[in-house]
Amino acid sequence: MDAGLINPFIQSTVNVLSTMAQTSPTVGQAAIKKGHKTWGCVTGIIGMAGKEVTGNLVVSFDEGSILGIVSKMLMEEFKEINKDVVDAVGEITNMISGGTKKLLSEKGFSFDMATPVILVGKDIEMTQLSKSPVLCVPFKTDRGQFVLEANLAKRA
Repeated sequence: MDAGLINPFIQSTVNVLSTMAQTSPTVGQAAIKKGHKTWGCVTGIIGMAGKEVTGNLVVSFDEGSILGIVSKMLMEEFKEINKDVVDAVGEITNMISGGTKKLLSEKGFSFDMATPVILVGKDIEMTQLSKSPVLCVPFKTDRGQFVLEANLAKRA
């Protein structure tokens, strides 16, 4: 993946969380992902496919970060991962994807809409079929951490 394409993913993530959950995450240093396992305990995955490129957006939250984010989003204190939290991860993933698609469209890329898939559990094996490297960006919140993974490759 062209490292220059990571900025729309980061910008959309920060925008969604600050707008929808009054959370200002601190962005860490992007790096190439090593391994094939999910990072957090709840992970949202959404495909991003268009005529020019194809790939995935993955957002993986530790328990503290997602409980804090969803508590602020829904204005109700959540103390454990439940159906509402899992549903919120799907919505967050969808909103980040939508914002990223909008920003990438300004760079000439277009994508079809997809439905997010949510994984609950830590260290779940997840192999992406693309041969392009996956960029991983860590974020910190006041209650924990999460990572954003992005992979876009030109269609052959």
